[in-house]
Amino acid sequence: MSLDRKKSTLALLALAISAFAIGTTEFISVGLLPLISDDLHISVTTAGLTVTLYALGVTFGAPVLTSLTTAISRKTLLLALMLLFIAGNSLAAAAGGISMLLAARILSALSHGLFMSIASTIAADLVTEDRRASAISMMFTGLTVATVTGVPLGTFLGQQLGWRAAFIAIAAVGLIALIANLLLVPAALRKGTRTPLREQVKLVTNGRLLLAFAITALGYGGTFVVFTYLSPLLHEISGFQEQTVAVILLVYGIAIAIGNVIGGKAANRKPLNALFYMFAFQAAVLLVLTFTAPFKAAALITIFFMGLLAFMNVPGLQVYVVMLADRFAPSARDVASAVNIAAFNAGIAIGAYLGGLVTDHLGLVHTPWIGSIMVLGAVVLTAWSRALENRDGRKLQSQAA
Repeated sequence: MSLDRKKSTLALLALAISAFAIGTTEFISVGLLPLISDDLHISVTTAGLTVTLYALGVTFGAPVLTSLTTAISRKTLLLALMLLFIAGNSLAAAAGGISMLLAARILSALSHGLFMSIASTIAADLVTEDRRASAISMMFTGLTVATVTGVPLGTFLGQQLGWRAAFIAIAAVGLIALIANLLLVPAALRKGTRTPLREQVKLVTNGRLLLAFAITALGYGGTFVVFTYLSPLLHEISGFQEQTVAVILLVYGIAIAIGNVIGGKAANRKPLNALFYMFAFQAAVLLVLTFTAPFKAAALITIFFMGLLAFMNVPGLQVYVVMLADRFAPSARDVASAVNIAAFNAGIAIGAYLGGLVTDHLGLVHTPWIGSIMVLGAVVLTAWSRALENRDGRKLQSQAA
């Protein structure tokens, strides 16, 4: 089903607004950790659970809810998700203690996981086949813009009016997204494709796919050992004022946006080769940050490169997983994408939790080199995957000969 260009562009805009709201809420805690910690009289590490548990909610929510909701009309599901999202963020703004705040974060996370699973297929269905990649990229622009502007703006708002104001603002954007989806997204979207259970089992028992999911979790998650605690690190170790931290997060977001574009282009032809070098550079940059963190100018330069490489691997990882799914479990392609989104968020959860342990037992300045070791694990696994792909290529050549 494809609409005329104007209607499809407006529908994609509605999805992009939803993605912006969802992307902002995922990482907003990073900027607000010191404020939440002070206000609720808890340690920064306990406040860090707002990142860890959110990521775990997406990890388990994405594949399970995607499988359970295939019979529901996509538009109905989209509207229900935005209502759940608004409820989760409103509850976070009203939270009187950490328990209620964590429950609110998990609620928001469930809407995030399922949205990311269905939004790509909805975007692709809105346009003709030759415009599908562009449509998906337009929807994902919402996420990129969230990282560039949503998180620093939310952080700034939290610093001026209290951290709850940031969640109220996100709920308000969620309400705008709900109205936009209601008015602009057509009702006649195809339903989800039900994936047979045996195909889903193939996804989680196939060694090559499991290896790819492990690469996603380690390579993407390693940065979050540091990124989760970036605000206190910049404030306490580098010596920046709290207001300056919001500006640095903006610079970090711009670096992410640039990296995303470079990553997409680099991974078009040989995703594994590109991923190997991206992870190697990221491991090196994180290691360097351990030594540059106490020096303002050097810390800023290193953090810019950390941002540049942080999300650069996302397009390559998604492309590689879909390639493997086409080969080993073709009818579970949608679910493969959802499981990889779960792997991204498992990486965030592991990284954020590990960062908390390091902060408590060793100190903030040790988070970068621990993150570097995690990314180094992805370098090793990517090299292994590349060797397996080369072996498959040689087998195919010898069979053809």
